[in-house]
Amino acid sequence: MSDHLIFHKSHPGKIGYSLPSLDVPEVSPSDVVGSEFLRKKELHLPEVTEPEVVRHYTNLSTKNHHVDKDVYPLGSCTMKYNPKVNDAMANLTGFSLVHPNQLVETVQGALAVISGLEEQLKAITGMSRFTLQPSAGSQGELVGVLIMHKYHEMQGNRKKTVLIPDTAHGTNPASVAMAGYEAVQVRSNEKGRVDIEDLKNKLNDDVAGMMLTQPNTLGLFENDILEITRLVHEAGGLMYMDGANLNAILGLVLPMDMGFDIIHINLHKTFSTPHGGGGPGSGPIGVVENLVKFLPVPLIDEKDGQYYLNDDLPNSIGRVHTFFGNFGILVRAHTYILLLGIEGIRTISRQAILNANYLKARVKNAYDLFQDDHCMHEFVLTAVKQKKAGVKALDIGKRLLDYGFHAPTVYFPINVPEAMMVEPTESETVESLDRFADALIKIDDEAKNNPDLLINAPYSTPVRRLDEATANRSLTLRWTPDH
Repeated sequence: MSDHLIFHKSHPGKIGYSLPSLDVPEVSPSDVVGSEFLRKKELHLPEVTEPEVVRHYTNLSTKNHHVDKDVYPLGSCTMKYNPKVNDAMANLTGFSLVHPNQLVETVQGALAVISGLEEQLKAITGMSRFTLQPSAGSQGELVGVLIMHKYHEMQGNRKKTVLIPDTAHGTNPASVAMAGYEAVQVRSNEKGRVDIEDLKNKLNDDVAGMMLTQPNTLGLFENDILEITRLVHEAGGLMYMDGANLNAILGLVLPMDMGFDIIHINLHKTFSTPHGGGGPGSGPIGVVENLVKFLPVPLIDEKDGQYYLNDDLPNSIGRVHTFFGNFGILVRAHTYILLLGIEGIRTISRQAILNANYLKARVKNAYDLFQDDHCMHEFVLTAVKQKKAGVKALDIGKRLLDYGFHAPTVYFPINVPEAMMVEPTESETVESLDRFADALIKIDDEAKNNPDLLINAPYSTPVRRLDEATANRSLTLRWTPDH
């Protein structure tokens, strides 16, 4: 693979850029930066032409799987197609060249976008206010639990624990621990929903609240949600909704009406902004009226037709991110919602639910279902039957790459053996769903008749199967001319 490094395309003297003539006095770097911070040796960068750069990264992009290439059914991640108009709007110079240190009077358009997006999210969730500072769902989670902590602190409550279902995302207990609480697990019942009796047994004076994904990580709607929120509220706790699966209920039900006090939203999932590879992301937090005073500062408010930064929240948990997070992502989400309108928003969820149930019906005879129940936007298959033939969920995922598809999420939720969590999203046509279903069914046939074929897959990818444990433990990330 070293032959494909851009450094090996480098030749001295090649230039891939053009800069305007210098129109200000030339300044020596040592005049503005302390000499101790200056590089002692010249930075080794490849010298290549613009076509070589474009072709290099275009070729690299075809070696990996992405949402523009084909079906990407990564359960719980909502890897939907990102309309290119979102990028066009974010690349407008008034947005792409805005500087966070500009005077408020000169960035009224940018503040209008942030305020407009907040209004959209309020309408979609029923919440009273949002902060758009968090730059990821995980950071949003932490902000939500910190708000919960601040609420109890102001009430004089000495709370110690937060309840989390056994199907929860791994970031939930991490956020709870970082906020100073202990996570207490609540069991699921035989139908894959929260076990109400176990919830009742876990509720006590120590409980600060409950973090709940709705619909849950099995792709099932928590039918007893009003009973759950009532019990938690009666025990003095707050209800936090993990919005990872919000794509299933847009315009169909308001989280506030279900009794949630706090919600985080993954703009990079639900509202179609670039997703994957560690970012960029955005995890706004919405709260009901009595928690608004705890939101991070500043909030964006309007007075006399002008937007301003409101820092007058003495009980705020404080600032959680420099400026306003990933502004380009906010522009993209705002564009997406404006284009769709409320009916388009509802259509997203209806189509996502329809696609998931159609795909589930196509493959359920080849694979076991954890719950053969009406699902929302995703469902969980198990490869227990295939494992008896020596084929694991991981092998099935690897083999799907040979058919041109990304694998579903495997081995999650952790309470499902050989789990494969499939989320097709609303972006897929019936034709693409059928191609994906046909591939899964054919792989099941291969598992029965030629299991070794799957165990050694993939075959058609740029790199064959890796020793993933060793790769994770022995990363080599630094390139040098000799290595």
